[in-house]
Amino acid sequence: MVATPQIRQMTVEEFDQYVLLPENKDRRLEYIAGRIVEVVSNSYCSIVAGLINRRVGRYLDDHGDFAWVTVPDGGFKVLGDRYMPDVGLILKSKYPKAPHETWISLPLDLAVEVISPTDEEHDVRAKAFNSVRAGAVVWIVDPDKRVVQILAPDTAPRTLTVNDTLDGGTVLPGFTLSVKDIFPE
Repeated sequence: MVATPQIRQMTVEEFDQYVLLPENKDRRLEYIAGRIVEVVSNSYCSIVAGLINRRVGRYLDDHGDFAWVTVPDGGFKVLGDRYMPDVGLILKSKYPKAPHETWISLPLDLAVEVISPTDEEHDVRAKAFNSVRAGAVVWIVDPDKRVVQILAPDTAPRTLTVNDTLDGGTVLPGFTLSVKDIFPE
């Protein structure tokens, strides 16, 4: 997903009110380190995120539907920030009922960030770092390089290429996805 440059600095409380204003109803806004960042997508990155979402959803259908999966409009509170990952996952054992909040207050279990050409690298890294600090596994998907970087608490980062297979680790045990299948030709 694409993140546009900083709109303005504000507190998280101001942000929570700002995003609910009528003029912002059709905008996807995140709060990253005190800044409002508008999230925009391009078609290819949206397709990549959709492929991952579909495969995770299929896995959950086949393995007991034990988690909620969000698309980019699903928001999460992460260490005081507000993120909308391209694919988000939260275990139903932590959140048994379908969430209705604008920003889910429990930390993610899995966050997938698909890098768009105009993403600010420091924003993607800040989101990933904070998500891992909060206990999430993060997949940073880079369509240009055709790689997936996996970040997880207490684990060294790993980078997978199109010759590798992504696995779900402890969050999605038994889940596998060939990295080459994430990037359609």
